[in-house]
Amino acid sequence: MRWISSYLRRHRVGIGLYAVFAAVFAGVFSLYHLPLDPVCYCLELCAAVAFLVLLVDGVRYRRRAGELERQRKAVKNGVEFLPDPEDGIERLYQELLRSSQEERIRQVAELMREKTDLTDYFTLWVHQVKTPIAAMRLLLQEEAGRLERFGAARQEERAGRHEWDADGSIAWLGEQKQEMEAELFEVEQYVGMALQYIRLKSGTNDFVLREYEVDGIVRQAVRKYAPMFIRKKLSLSYEPLGMKAVTDEKWMVFVLEQILGNAVKYTASGSISIYRENSCLTVEDTGIGILEEDLPRIFEKGYTGYNGRSDKKASGIGLYLVKGILDKLGHKVSVESEAGKGTKVRLMF
Repeated sequence: MRWISSYLRRHRVGIGLYAVFAAVFAGVFSLYHLPLDPVCYCLELCAAVAFLVLLVDGVRYRRRAGELERQRKAVKNGVEFLPDPEDGIERLYQELLRSSQEERIRQVAELMREKTDLTDYFTLWVHQVKTPIAAMRLLLQEEAGRLERFGAARQEERAGRHEWDADGSIAWLGEQKQEMEAELFEVEQYVGMALQYIRLKSGTNDFVLREYEVDGIVRQAVRKYAPMFIRKKLSLSYEPLGMKAVTDEKWMVFVLEQILGNAVKYTASGSISIYRENSCLTVEDTGIGILEEDLPRIFEKGYTGYNGRSDKKASGIGLYLVKGILDKLGHKVSVESEAGKGTKVRLMF
């Protein structure tokens, strides 16, 4: 048994000394040609007494070891306590353990405070930065109205100083507006991603699980990306799914937005399809695809792969968040892709 070998190792010095003393007595009596019977008899008596002492002490050792083992398991529940020390060495060991535990608790508390402060700061920053983003979008809408009014006025005023190439100027301004809207849309996506990352890592659970029509969730994500489809002239093939799932609407909309965002980003021309495949929600694109060696790592935090390094803007966080959210919701995701031929993402509820 393991405790026996441990006990013998603990008392190996005393057992070794007994053997050495027995050998010394036997050697001395042998050198002086003295009878060995009295010595053997004394050694046998001493061995019997030592065996009884070791037996009793071994039982106590086993009981104490068992208690410590139970306390080791009780550490997870926070109800552990140390038994009373039997000597000065044990007392020093227990004081060392208490000191190290107090220091560890202090360090963990300090780290938790720093993490809470950092999380609060970034959460506040994300919410505050939404205000200038909304203001910029409003200014863009007002500028679009001015361009429309200017175009209408140009039709009525063609003489004199209005004969300059207004058509070309309006077209150029319209293109600039679209570029600004696209960049602003990306900023909004990154801000939303930062907020979802903070929420996912905060340790709090704000999931609201209930049965939803998956089509309603899909339409929310599609509506958000409609301007990007139009800007890149991508066709969308969407077949009503006719399926329900127990999930969290807010988080699932974010998941679909990330998947659609990647599909739009890496599809220069062609189409994106959303359809039901058996019991799976499938999003398929005709984009540049993913290299075979990158596929096993696409859900790793910060991993961008060949496409991400080419894009220069990829963060490697989107799919990492998708996998983390789906794991918490109890859903599954799989990705099939071939470089140059597109990507297929399946969500299994």
